[in-house]
Amino acid sequence: MTPFVYRCTLCGRTYARDEVSYLCPACGVEYHPGMPLRGVLEVAFDREALCRSANEGASDAETFIPVEQEYFPVFPVGQTPFLAVPRLAHELGCSHLHVKNDASNPSGSLKDRASFLVVAEALRLGERKIAAASTGNAASALAAVCAAAGLDAIIFVPASAPRPKLAQMLLYGATVVPVDGTYDDAFALSLRYTAEEGGVNRNTAYHPLTIEGKKTAGLEIFRQNRNAVPDVIVVPVGDGVIISGIHKAFCDLRDAGLIERLPRLLGVQAERSDAIHRFVMTGTYSDAPNPITVADSISVRTPSNAFLARRAVVDSCGATVTVSDEQILTAQRLLARSTGLFAEPAAAATVAGLQTALSAGIVDPHEMAVLLVTGHGLKDVDAAMSGVTVPHPVPPDMASVRKFLGSRPR
Repeated sequence: MTPFVYRCTLCGRTYARDEVSYLCPACGVEYHPGMPLRGVLEVAFDREALCRSANEGASDAETFIPVEQEYFPVFPVGQTPFLAVPRLAHELGCSHLHVKNDASNPSGSLKDRASFLVVAEALRLGERKIAAASTGNAASALAAVCAAAGLDAIIFVPASAPRPKLAQMLLYGATVVPVDGTYDDAFALSLRYTAEEGGVNRNTAYHPLTIEGKKTAGLEIFRQNRNAVPDVIVVPVGDGVIISGIHKAFCDLRDAGLIERLPRLLGVQAERSDAIHRFVMTGTYSDAPNPITVADSISVRTPSNAFLARRAVVDSCGATVTVSDEQILTAQRLLARSTGLFAEPAAAATVAGLQTALSAGIVDPHEMAVLLVTGHGLKDVDAAMSGVTVPHPVPPDMASVRKFLGSRPR
């Protein structure tokens, strides 16, 4: 493992590995629930050691992951498919389009990556209990990895969380605490729980290793793309941790001397859950006043990682766009019918976002773009069903079948 310290992304102070657990002690005191996190920590590797490890052919896990492999749970996270999608590329009018399909992680979402690393760190520290707040995917992921590692998961979810995600958490054996409120209410309650009752808090961005876990998707994109940097990576944005993690991956690769340029990051938000988009566009932060969207995984009033997400977009010379719920559901069907990939609405938002960016000239149709599909469509079947019609049954005879097929549009 490459030596590292934690560095505050706000003030730049550095801390030894076990000197801090969550936010920068100096800047974090300014944080209170209902505002984006302040003093988010990032892993800062010793650059000389990083370059040496990369050049000596060490594995990415040995070089770029800040937890010893001996603590890794037995859980097959990562190494998800990276594939060209020519039919979707033709539909969108772009030349070089790939999909990174993180819906094929064990619990069905990219969030397994962050949970895997936080659980590994809990095992290193000898902690047996991990708490988190989530609209569903992070909770399902934490419950799954805790089940594999034999740890207790305490999950705070909005009562409106999709039932399939609740089923996952409960089947994995997690203790689920439905909160009569929003995701932001659940987030605040989970912080109070670990402050008063102990254990590790896995909350996104609050625990610095959530960003490190999510960056592994970026490392894989680079390796699976034959050690080449894509022009654009399209990322759905809620709390802003995934886009920060992808940015961190390529910054680490650059620090290791493996690349010279960063991919531009295109962040996609739902129209009503657009706090980070407006922050990028104006430089002034304000909450999303009514973040109700069909894409529940990116429905956030107060994105915890707003400051670092904006930095990732700006530093990469990227952009953000917003898309409507109608665009998201249309994109979900387009993705499924042209690639065979069934994505939940938040993940399908990347398709709608790329369409918008192509139309606006933000992305050139000849650039190589990668769509990050972050969650499986079975996570929220009700949303998918709202965009399709189930046919009425036919009598069990061929005449009725022929009549039925003849009446269908071709």
